[in-house]
Amino acid sequence: MARNDDVHARLRAAILRGVYAPRQRLVEAELAEEYGASRFTLRNALILLASDGLVELQPNRGARVREISLAEALEITELRQQVEGILAARAAEKVTEEQSAFLLDLDERMRTAVATGDFLTYAGLNGTLHGTIRDIADHATARRVLDQLHGQLVHHQFQLALVPGRPHISLPEHRAIIDAIRSRDPERARAAMSAHVGSVAQTLTALAEQRADGEPSVHGRFSVAHNSTPAAAVDSAD
Repeated sequence: MARNDDVHARLRAAILRGVYAPRQRLVEAELAEEYGASRFTLRNALILLASDGLVELQPNRGARVREISLAEALEITELRQQVEGILAARAAEKVTEEQSAFLLDLDERMRTAVATGDFLTYAGLNGTLHGTIRDIADHATARRVLDQLHGQLVHHQFQLALVPGRPHISLPEHRAIIDAIRSRDPERARAAMSAHVGSVAQTLTALAEQRADGEPSVHGRFSVAHNSTPAAAVDSAD
């Protein structure tokens, strides 16, 4: 029988991959059978996922995948802007020569990916960059906060991944972050990261305005299924 932490981790990963869509009901009996867990274990996993902000528990109606509104997504992005800015500044203070060389290599690979139109590779490198900055900063509390924030934003990050021209916008922003960290300039690194995450908020707002004006949604303009996009690309699509 699966342990509670195993079920929580597996179900969380499935939600982040888009296996379960926003507002989709999560039926305990079905999930218990699918994950080889008892109803008690499954229920505890759902409670943990609710504390992660990924699931909502409704009295007498069970659980469903939580849908994050645009307004809440923007609030979360504002928090991310501050936390990631702190990490970028700290990374600039702590970066080693070896880590600096790795960042330079990432810069070159990201440029190549965008130049050749390999945006899936670029999305993966995007995630590697943000993860590397967190590793260099070595701030456990900030990492926990960001893990939760990214989980709640996964649906909106998927939409960002499909915005035409987004990599051409984010590439110079990422390069500015890399340059500031490699230059060991904390304040410039903080400002570059803040500007980058701020542009994410602007893009989300633009998407909302398009929907309000009756323009086709991102999903309507691209024939890409939600669960066909690799988790790495979704998690890092900014």
